[in-house]
Amino acid sequence: MKNILKTLIFDVNETLLDLTPLKQSINKSLGDEQAANIWFAELLQYALVESITNSYHDFSKIAASVLAMNARKNELNFSEERIKEILEPINKLSAYPDVKPGLIQLKNSGYQLIAFSNGKPSVLTEQLEYAGISEYFDSILSVESVKKYKPHPETYNYAVKQAGVEKQHAMMVAAHAWDITGAMRAGLKTAFILRPGKFPFPLSEKPTFEVRNIEVLASELKK
Repeated sequence: MKNILKTLIFDVNETLLDLTPLKQSINKSLGDEQAANIWFAELLQYALVESITNSYHDFSKIAASVLAMNARKNELNFSEERIKEILEPINKLSAYPDVKPGLIQLKNSGYQLIAFSNGKPSVLTEQLEYAGISEYFDSILSVESVKKYKPHPETYNYAVKQAGVEKQHAMMVAAHAWDITGAMRAGLKTAFILRPGKFPFPLSEKPTFEVRNIEVLASELKK
């Protein structure tokens, strides 16, 4: 594997960064312990609607709009300023404990490391800098350049092209089954990070790796 794998492309939210503060903020604002999970699922749903209907609004705008929709379901009427306040923790998320040491190991092993997110570029950069891990990435990419959201095949094609490698030399690393499935079907190798509550999609092809965290992935790639 090490002889042919050159580039690791990392999803960011929930793969590298712990979304707990954002989820707590959303749950508290809507008075429902499942509110954040519903919001995130619908955020992805409407992002995909944008992609398949050839429209594009940045991820932050879709996130705010979906939160406003969910507030109305709960008979709440949040102002734009209130919605911005609720979602503000997205810029101040900590990396999981395994992330930094895992990235250092992978960097020292000679891999090209790329961060790749549905989020808009300014948010993505701020997130990685706040978490103290931006320095480990050779490139920080957003789907904004493609104006299609993951798991659309064009997004993975874009990331690989920017990396300057062939698909067989690239691996998508993510904690989301939809992201892993999309990357596999676009022709990339994949590493599923089994964060709490995350499971592979039963109808998908088996990922190249299923590991607990980034440190374990780094160890597996040394074998």
